[in-house]
Amino acid sequence: MKLIIAEKPDQGSTLAAQFKSKKQQGYIEIMPNELFPDGAYVTWAVGHLCQLVSPETYHSNWKKWSIDTLPMIPEKFQYEVTRQKAKQFNVVKTLLSKPNVDEIIHAGDAGREGELIVRNIISLCHVKKPMKRLWISSLTPKAIYEGFQNLISEEKTRPLYHEAYTRACADWVVGMNASRVYSILLKKKGVSDVFSAGRVQTPTLALIVKRELEIERFKSEPFWEVFADFKMDGKKYQGKWQQNNDSRIQTKEMAEKIAAFCKGKEAEIADMTTERKEFQPPLLFNLSSLQATVNKLYKYSPKKTLDIVQSLYQKGIVSYPRSDSNYVTKGEAETFPDIMQKLSGFSEYQPFFPLPVSSISDNKRFVNEKKVTDHYAIIPTEQVVDPKRLSGEERNIYDLVVRRLIAAHYEKAIFDYTTIKTKVEKRAEFISKGKQQIQEGWRKVIFQDEKDDDVLLPLLKQGDSGLVSKVKVKEGKTQPPKRYTEGQLITLMKTAGKHLENEELEKVLMKTEGLGTEATRAGIITMLKDRKYIDVKKNQVFATDKGKVLITAIGEKILASPEMTAKWEQRLREIGEGKASAGAFMEAVKKMSTKIISDAVESCEAWDFQGLDIDSIQRPGFKKKSVTSVGSCKKCGAKVVDKGEFYGCASYQKTKCNFTVSKKILNKKISQVNVKKLLSHGETDVISGFKKGDKTFDAALIWSDTEKKVIFKFISDQPVKQN
Repeated sequence: MKLIIAEKPDQGSTLAAQFKSKKQQGYIEIMPNELFPDGAYVTWAVGHLCQLVSPETYHSNWKKWSIDTLPMIPEKFQYEVTRQKAKQFNVVKTLLSKPNVDEIIHAGDAGREGELIVRNIISLCHVKKPMKRLWISSLTPKAIYEGFQNLISEEKTRPLYHEAYTRACADWVVGMNASRVYSILLKKKGVSDVFSAGRVQTPTLALIVKRELEIERFKSEPFWEVFADFKMDGKKYQGKWQQNNDSRIQTKEMAEKIAAFCKGKEAEIADMTTERKEFQPPLLFNLSSLQATVNKLYKYSPKKTLDIVQSLYQKGIVSYPRSDSNYVTKGEAETFPDIMQKLSGFSEYQPFFPLPVSSISDNKRFVNEKKVTDHYAIIPTEQVVDPKRLSGEERNIYDLVVRRLIAAHYEKAIFDYTTIKTKVEKRAEFISKGKQQIQEGWRKVIFQDEKDDDVLLPLLKQGDSGLVSKVKVKEGKTQPPKRYTEGQLITLMKTAGKHLENEELEKVLMKTEGLGTEATRAGIITMLKDRKYIDVKKNQVFATDKGKVLITAIGEKILASPEMTAKWEQRLREIGEGKASAGAFMEAVKKMSTKIISDAVESCEAWDFQGLDIDSIQRPGFKKKSVTSVGSCKKCGAKVVDKGEFYGCASYQKTKCNFTVSKKILNKKISQVNVKKLLSHGETDVISGFKKGDKTFDAALIWSDTEKKVIFKFISDQPVKQN
C-alpha cells in the first residue's frame, strides 16, 4: 500500500478527490483502483511541521546572550517537531510505521521547500522505505492522474533537498549570530530591543533605508521652464524651450527674458524626425512580475498576491505559482488552443477572438525549454473558469493571468514617435514630442497605462513657418526620489546589484536574480514589517527608526551586501544541481559568521545615531522602568520627558505647566540631541530642511524668555516667531 504525503491539507484533499475515498482524522484513505490496486493513504504536513532547534538545545551556555558565546556553530544541525503541529506529525508517523505501507510517494510542492518539508518529516520519523516523487505543475484532475502514472525517482530530486537543507542551516548560522551580536552591542548603546538580521532581509532593508536617507537629505531647488504655443497655417501645437537638451532655467529673471524675446515672434520648424518603435507582447508571468503588476494595479501586497494565486492553484485553475520562469515548454504550448477555445466562450474575453495567431508553439519568445527551470510560467490551466464565478480579488488576478496568455497570441504594437525642433527668430529652440499608434496589436488585450508628455501632433513638415501665439513661464522644483512601492521592492530585490561593474558578479546576479527567490521575497517583506523595520502607508515603503538604527550600525559591511547574497545563491543553486559541495559551502558560511561578529565588535564604538529617536525603539511587551529626563523645563524647572509625539513638562499633572517641544516642526524631525541642547544651552544646532508651503529653509531653534516659547533663529540672526 502507498502512503502519499502532501505539503498542505487542501493539496492532500485535491489529490485524493480523483479517487473513491474515505476521510479519516488527519488523513484520507483511497479505495483500491487501477492506479493503486491495494488502495493508498493520503496525509499531509501543515507547512513546516519541523524546525531547526534553538541554540540552547545544542549547548546550555548558548542560552545566555553574550559576545563570549559567539559564534554559535552546531557540529550537527537538529530538527524538532513544532509544538503546535505535533498532532499532525504523529498522524504521519503512525501511517509511515504501518506494516502494510510498502512505499512512500513524496507529494510536496514541486520545488526546494516542498522537498525539505516532506523529507524532514520522514527523517524525524526514522522510517526507511522506498520512495518515489510526484512532480506536477498544476492540480487539475488530468495533471494529477498523469503525475501518479509517471512518478519519478526520489534520487532525481534529492539534490534540491540538499540545497534547501543547506540554505536553512546557513541562514540559521548567519541569522542567529548576526542577530545576537547586534542586539547585544546596540543594547550597550541604549537601544533596548531585539534586532533580527539575516542574509536576505538585511540587504533588502539596506536598500529601503538608503532610499529613505536620500529623501531626507534631498534639498529641493526651484527651476523655471518656458512654453510656447505655435500657430502655423492654422495648425497649433506647443513646445518647450531647451538649450543643450536641458529645459530647466535656474532663475525666474532669465526665464522671463526668454519668454519676452519669443512673444509674437516668427517661428520655423528647423528639424523634424519620426522614429517607428515596435513593442512585442509582454512575457508570461512569473511570480515576481505578477506580484509587481498586481501591486501597481490593485495595491495588493506581494504576500496577499501569493496567497490569492496559491488559492487559484489549489482550485486547479492556474499553474504552480512559485515559478521563476516566464516561459513554457512546447508540450504546454500545445494545450493553449484548447484553453483559448474555452476562454472564448466567456463574455469578458469574446472581443479578443478570433485570435490573430492561432498557435504560439513555435514562438521562442514564449516557448523555450532551456529557460524553464523547475516550473514553467504562471498560466491558466485547461480547467478554465468564468471569472465572474470567482471572488473579486481572485477574479482580478485570474483575469491578469488569462489576458497575459491571450496577448501572447497577438501581434506587436507599433508607434511612430515624432520630435519637432522649432526655432524662434532662428535662435531660441523649442522641442515638441508626439506619438501616433500605427498598430494596436496586443494592447487591445492589455492596455499599458503610460504616463508621458507625448501628444498627438498636427500634420507638419520641416520648413513650415508661423508665429508664436502665446508664451508662458512655469515654475517647478526638483523632486526627491520616490519611496518604493511593495511591487517595486519585489522587482528591486530581483535585480539588486545588477548595476555593479564586476563582470563575474554580473553573471552571478543574472543567474540567481538578486535577493531571495520567487518563493521567499514576499515573506521577507512581511518579516520586515512584522519586525518594525519598515512601515507601509498608501502602498509606499518607509524605513522606521529601528530599521535605520540597524543599517547605520551595520554600515557597508558584508551582511548588507547584495554581492554576498548573490554569490551565496549561486553556490546553493549549484548544490541543488549536484555540482557543488554542501560541506564546503557551510565551512565558508562559518567563516563569514565569524567575520560578521568581528566587524560588529570593531565598529560599535563609532556608531552614531544622531537624528534617530532611539528612545522610541522598545522591545515589544516591555515598559521602561523609569522615565528618562531630557533636561529641565524652561518655564518651571521641572523635568522634561518624552510624551510620545512631543517632549513635555513632567509636572503638567500637578502644576498644569504647558511647556512642550514637538518632535516634528514644519515637517522636520527634531532629534533628542537637539532638544537636550535647547534645554541646556537655550539653542539647538542649525537644522536643515524646514518646509513652509513650497519653500524650505534652515534655522536653529531657540528659547525666547520674552515670549516664553520656542522660536526660529535664522543664520542671519533674525529670530522669527514659530507659526
